[in-house]
Amino acid sequence: MDLVRHLRYFIAVAEELHFGNAAIRLGMAQPPLSQRIKRLEEELGVRLFDRSARQVRLTEEGRLLLGEAREIVARVDRLHELARGGGGAVLRVGVPPDLGAAVIAALVAGFRESHPEVRLAPAEIWTADQVAALAEGAIDVGVVRHPVTAPGLHVGQVLAQRHGVLLAEDDPLAGGGEVHLADLSGRELLMPPREGEPGLYAEVLAECRRHGYVPPQVHEGAGLGLVLAGAAVTFGPRQEVPGLAWRPLLGSPITGRVSTAWRAGTAEVAAFSEVAVRILKERAGMADEGAASVPVRRVSRRPGVLA
Repeated sequence: MDLVRHLRYFIAVAEELHFGNAAIRLGMAQPPLSQRIKRLEEELGVRLFDRSARQVRLTEEGRLLLGEAREIVARVDRLHELARGGGGAVLRVGVPPDLGAAVIAALVAGFRESHPEVRLAPAEIWTADQVAALAEGAIDVGVVRHPVTAPGLHVGQVLAQRHGVLLAEDDPLAGGGEVHLADLSGRELLMPPREGEPGLYAEVLAECRRHGYVPPQVHEGAGLGLVLAGAAVTFGPRQEVPGLAWRPLLGSPITGRVSTAWRAGTAEVAAFSEVAVRILKERAGMADEGAASVPVRRVSRRPGVLA
């Protein structure tokens, strides 16, 4: 059992005195949170909460543990900072695993150039896990995919990126021009994991259905092996990958949106957000949401496609 992580869960429930609210704050479902609190109680051999249908109260043992738990978590966080930065300032950053190595490297280099006194500690984490990590204090700021909402979560400037479709180079659609989503019928789809990107997952599949594409199977992952094998297609920005072809989607129905996100605003967080916007525009081809460089055209449904 990860004792420190479980103590973070305990602190959230103790401060909220409501399992549902604590789960929202932590960016997780309520049943797993209840199970982890029960595991902590079993590990410590005490009951930490009095639970009833109407309210949750700390037991005497729970009240005694709360102060100690806060001190332990604070000390562990400080130890992590000292170990990573040798006592200097460290900014812990979450980035989506599919953002791309070149873009992540440019983010680190860009921030290091403008703020050499602060060491950037990036971790590749999906959006849902970033929301939980921000709530737990495990990271300071993240680059998240939209749509995303959580109580107490602040987001920076939203950037947009037109997505096309990536197919195997021998796919019949690879040699044409713009592809209508309905033309992808019968092809399986590769998506980021639903658990890690629930908002994006639901939004993209809804847009596919609206335009007549219902994939027979949705695979989850960040690699392109299935696409290279011709077993699936995926959506993303223009890129050159041997063995693959990228084609624009008619009307740009699918647009990726990202921003920075944080809970506690600091000068370092603001500085990173500013650098992130610049790097994502320069290196990932993103633009301000609603900008003319991310065109959206009205597209008619294929005949026979229902709304």
